[in-house]
Amino acid sequence: MKILIVCLGNICRSPIAEGVLNHKIRRHGLSWEVASAGTNGYHTGEPPHEYSRKVCNRHGIDISSQRARRFTADALDRYDKIFVMASDVHRDVCRIAAGHPGLAKVDYFLNELHPGSNQEVPDPWYGDETGYLPVFEMIERTCEAIIKKYQ
Repeated sequence: MKILIVCLGNICRSPIAEGVLNHKIRRHGLSWEVASAGTNGYHTGEPPHEYSRKVCNRHGIDISSQRARRFTADALDRYDKIFVMASDVHRDVCRIAAGHPGLAKVDYFLNELHPGSNQEVPDPWYGDETGYLPVFEMIERTCEAIIKKYQ
């Protein structure tokens, strides 16, 4: 199983999800591949946001070696499932990969917890450090649902 998780800048939500899901995969002994990307290039090459790293570290997950990268259409050829964090990200992915037959692999991340709801993971970038814990907890619950569903 190869999973890509996509948000806007690849420094807040998707790095947390990549770290949490990889942590759970190791604990369950699964041989999955998980990565993350962003639909814009504002932060390409940068580590995850300081508060993303901090909230993950508090839960025993080190994401400091991750680096932001940009989503490209060829990801649809490399990954089995592509999760997006929000509607703007979904629109961007569809625009970037317009006409690609693999677009059927794209779904909202939270649909794994709340099927068909197309709910968004809030972007904590626009707030202070306190906004990162609720996002982490939402992502953690969803990653657990992904493990249960696809293992």
